[in-house]
Amino acid sequence: MSHFSKVKTQIRSLEPLQTALTELGVDWKSGNVPMRGHEGSSTTAELVIEQSNGYDVGFQWNGSEYALVADMQFWQQPWTVESFLQKVTQRYAIATVMSESNDQGFALSEQQVREDGSVRLVLQRWNG
Repeated sequence: MSHFSKVKTQIRSLEPLQTALTELGVDWKSGNVPMRGHEGSSTTAELVIEQSNGYDVGFQWNGSEYALVADMQFWQQPWTVESFLQKVTQRYAIATVMSESNDQGFALSEQQVREDGSVRLVLQRWNG
């Protein structure tokens, strides 16, 4: 019996998700990767974070977004699940904004992390 739980996210694109995890210092594998679970159970995910305890964390496409998939009893990340998702979502949003902005000719001129943890981005584009 599988003990995998799925947590809904707003993550819809794999590349900014990969960027977000890399920026947070999280090692990951992508492709249709097997995820290890409780008592040898497994599932596949498009992105997998291997944990040293043998219970992996993954992001699995559900047709509209990437759901976080894990056996929460064996969560072994440096943050709580909620904090992890907040950090990933914030980094994902920044990566998405930067990618879209670069495609439209904008460049990052300033990035500030505020006391409340929010991030302020200043972008500019030169016309001429």
